[in-house]
Amino acid sequence: MRFSINIPNFGDFADARTVAAVAAAAEQAGWDGLFVWDHVVHDKVQRRGQDFGDPWMLLTAAALATSRIRLGTLVTPVARRRPQQLARQVATLDALSGGRVIFGTGLGGPIEDEYGSFGETTDPVVLAERLDEGLDLLERYWSGEPVNHHGRHYQVRDVTLLPATVQRPRPPVWVAGFWPNRPPMRRAAHWDGAVPLFTSAKHGQVPPVDEVIDLVAYVRQHR
Repeated sequence: MRFSINIPNFGDFADARTVAAVAAAAEQAGWDGLFVWDHVVHDKVQRRGQDFGDPWMLLTAAALATSRIRLGTLVTPVARRRPQQLARQVATLDALSGGRVIFGTGLGGPIEDEYGSFGETTDPVVLAERLDEGLDLLERYWSGEPVNHHGRHYQVRDVTLLPATVQRPRPPVWVAGFWPNRPPMRRAAHWDGAVPLFTSAKHGQVPPVDEVIDLVAYVRQHR
């Protein structure tokens, strides 16, 4: 069993020096990982007037302040990122940290605030398509091999992004979703880990044991 700290990228934690201090304290105390949320505005009404920090800059500060703990986002919405830029950010952090990155991903939300505010589609089906296609591209970019891609949402012509990630064949990819919604957990089963949220339990609440058992069985079934 390993344990991590999960912090937002807004409010007090928008400051990279604060995140670096938290990361150093977590490592010294024996924690195994530090994960940072990846939001642009989160809930616009609730967070109005609050500072936000870029999660990859915050994690860079954390990497420089530590030497052992794993670092990542929970979660980065690939659908609202340019995969090529995201691939660079992750690979750079993986090199800087000596191969300690875990890439957490999902659709993200609130969808209306995080996507609709910027003129992006809020159709979850389209966002899921972008997520899947984007993850495929990220894996190929991280390989350091030439990429050609002609997909529904992304086009790539003869691109090689170097350096490749330190971790081979790539950093672990963990996929988030709300259980009992099945598609995100099927996606998680295809990758390396699941980050389940439960509609029956809010942040800080323990989900029902039977739901956790069902989730684990479902992911194992679809591996």
